[in-house]
Amino acid sequence: SMAPPPKPERNLNDLKKELEVDDHKITTEELYRKYQVNPDTGLTAAQAKANLEKYGPNALTPPPTTPEWVKFLQALFGGFALLLWLGAGLCFLAYTIQASTLEEPPDDNLYLGIVLSAVVIITGIFSYYQESKSSKIMESFANLVPQYALVLRDGEKITAKAEELTVGDIVEVKFGDRIPADLRILEAKGFKVDNSSLTGESEPQSRSPEFTHENPLETKNLAFFSTNAVEGTARGMVVNIGDNTVMGRIAGLASGLDMGDTPIAKEIAHFIHIITGVAVFLGVTFFIIAFILGYHWLDAVIFLIGIIVANVPEGLLATVTVCLTLTAKRMASKNCLVKNLEAVETLGSTST
Repeated sequence: SMAPPPKPERNLNDLKKELEVDDHKITTEELYRKYQVNPDTGLTAAQAKANLEKYGPNALTPPPTTPEWVKFLQALFGGFALLLWLGAGLCFLAYTIQASTLEEPPDDNLYLGIVLSAVVIITGIFSYYQESKSSKIMESFANLVPQYALVLRDGEKITAKAEELTVGDIVEVKFGDRIPADLRILEAKGFKVDNSSLTGESEPQSRSPEFTHENPLETKNLAFFSTNAVEGTARGMVVNIGDNTVMGRIAGLASGLDMGDTPIAKEIAHFIHIITGVAVFLGVTFFIIAFILGYHWLDAVIFLIGIIVANVPEGLLATVTVCLTLTAKRMASKNCLVKNLEAVETLGSTST
């Protein structure tokens, strides 16, 4: 497959501007001249190939995805897990101090450190597995239905993949089809489209070759990518493809948004701050008291570490992950897929 040309960085402000096209205003003759196409035979194979190289495939650029290893590390070291790693590290530190000063050091800190590390690793793998399983199912849905279009090339009607369409192609659509790109309608027989996904109009909108409105979203002679044809048949010319279609611009705006933290992530972050504050405060207080009471400073350090570790709720991470996973499984049995475990709790905190 041919690599698409490098796309310039898309500026969100450019996408937010009103759609500026004049393809619906000009006459059909001017349109054929603009795109150098013969309406009776369509583009030649050479023209189609040249346009495809120039404009790239008729497909939306997928939003940037996080690499799998980064997701795995986020599951292992994100948020609360970090506190547990800190606890485990302090346990090992305490054991090391005891081992270097005592001839027969007690093993309890060593075992506690190993158990803490094991808990974090297992829960991290668990939540990563759950989320990656869901996202793989979602990806398989995306590839489930490759879309095809009936296109006129070199005077012959051929069925081509929608992503192989290019600007200037003459396309035929009928009821039940998804519109494969932004089209200027050239001929229509009782043709109606469902524009609800774009404009919110629930009634099917009739489409015809006449220019009826300055606004491209209102005029009757444009049909838009990813809307559905609900009645009749039509022939149209592709005037915009992929990311430049109206739907592509909306998708670009939507994927450019920053996702905020989920309610449970905010709650856990807040909880971590409180716990850390309490643990350090208590630890330091008792460290000072132990020092005043005349303990050896190494013993006081062990004391400090012990109190900090004791304040870390080790079981919380595992409990939260298991609870969310069980809920996600119950939702999956009712045909509802959860891509992100934290979304389960968000759904639970929405008001009706």
